[in-house]
Amino acid sequence: MTATQNSALFQKLPSTDEVLRQPEIEALVEREGHSVVAESVRLVLARLRQEIAAGQLDVKSLDIALGGLSTAIARQLEQSLSYSLRSLINATGVILHTNLGRAPLASAALDHIAETAADYSNLEFDLNSGERGRRDAHVERLFQKLITGEAQRSFAPLGPVGDPTPHVPISTIVVNNNAAAVLLALNSLAEGGEVIVSRGELVEIGGSFRIPDVMSKSHATLREVGTTNRTRIVDYERAINERTHLLLRVHRSNYEITGFTEQPSLEELVELARDRNIPLVEDLGSGALFDLRSVGITGEPGVLDSLRTGVDVVTYSGDKLLGGPQAGLISGRADLVARMRSNSLFRALRVDKLTYAALEATLLVYVKHDHDAVPVLRMMRLSRADIAHRAEALAAKVTAPKLKLDLVDGESVIGGGAAPSAVLPTRLIALTHEQLSADELCSRLRSASLPVIARVEEGRVLLDLRTVLPEQDAILSTALASLD
Repeated sequence: MTATQNSALFQKLPSTDEVLRQPEIEALVEREGHSVVAESVRLVLARLRQEIAAGQLDVKSLDIALGGLSTAIARQLEQSLSYSLRSLINATGVILHTNLGRAPLASAALDHIAETAADYSNLEFDLNSGERGRRDAHVERLFQKLITGEAQRSFAPLGPVGDPTPHVPISTIVVNNNAAAVLLALNSLAEGGEVIVSRGELVEIGGSFRIPDVMSKSHATLREVGTTNRTRIVDYERAINERTHLLLRVHRSNYEITGFTEQPSLEELVELARDRNIPLVEDLGSGALFDLRSVGITGEPGVLDSLRTGVDVVTYSGDKLLGGPQAGLISGRADLVARMRSNSLFRALRVDKLTYAALEATLLVYVKHDHDAVPVLRMMRLSRADIAHRAEALAAKVTAPKLKLDLVDGESVIGGGAAPSAVLPTRLIALTHEQLSADELCSRLRSASLPVIARVEEGRVLLDLRTVLPEQDAILSTALASLD
């Protein structure tokens, strides 16, 4: 198309003011406001200019586009005013999918958030005394029941394991995520000193969170010991000196080292820490208050396991295996936790009333032993037979001649850096289409009114109902029927 022809097309475009005076657009302005409607008009007109400049429009196609201008503007306005953060259906079978928001909250947590957000609250007000209170008091009592109470233990922080030294109680505080918990623990307990860590535990997890970088920000000095695949207790012993402030054990999160490997047992590290009067901190990452062995997952340490063994301080996440809101939890010796609470960083890293509301409600569910009320725990507890029954019922409701649905055996995973090698047996719905590729099917599912996120393997789209909430089954079957 020549420059003269392009110029003629540009001249056919109305100005923003002309469009705003059209009756359909004036109605949008009255309903939504001038500024957002005007911005939508400018965006639609700018797209038309780009298409003309690129030679994608001729006179006929431009006339068609201008005839539907008000519809295009209304669509652009709807997109501009819609939420970017949306609910969706997680059909991937990854229970703690970081990209999909990790743990969905229990209904009790949602209710408590709503009532706390809508009104003023006693976040930092003691109703008994009428004086200022502490915001962490709302969850401390529940942590005491779950950790100190249920474990029926306190532990001696120093001296040999089993030493009859007077016991010290356990305390817990909350910050905004586990990275913050690790940072606060290191800065409070090891600033200006050395922290001994095995080279096999210098991990990097999602978002470029690296243990050496966090160590540097905490103003503690990293002292690496051992090798990537083999570290012995003697390596820790030889590294201890007058500048050693802390022993740190780090969960390897989303990978495992297998083959020619060696790692000191937690009991060995506890004994060494007590013998040398040096605190032992363990970064559990996910951190479970639920016995994963009951769902067939072994080798994933829980918070109580570590504290019972004698670890002085444990850091873990709130929105992973706990099944609550995003938070970093620090449980351990009350005197060490008190040092973290008095650190000025604690205020900078503290959480708001909505997080406390969600966490309090989640912990209360644990106190009641109502584990199925926590969505991620309920998902882990589902049997292959349970999922197969749902999959068969859902597939039977889908009428789409071009879409083929097969039921096949498969595996779900925990995700979120927890139990990286653990799998849960499941029953999958495998989709193939006469005309659409697997990638095209996934794209169509993502564009549904409630987006559906699936996974692709060997040219098939796989749906795992383990991570689909039961109330979403009907919505999912409708989305599948629309693929015909």
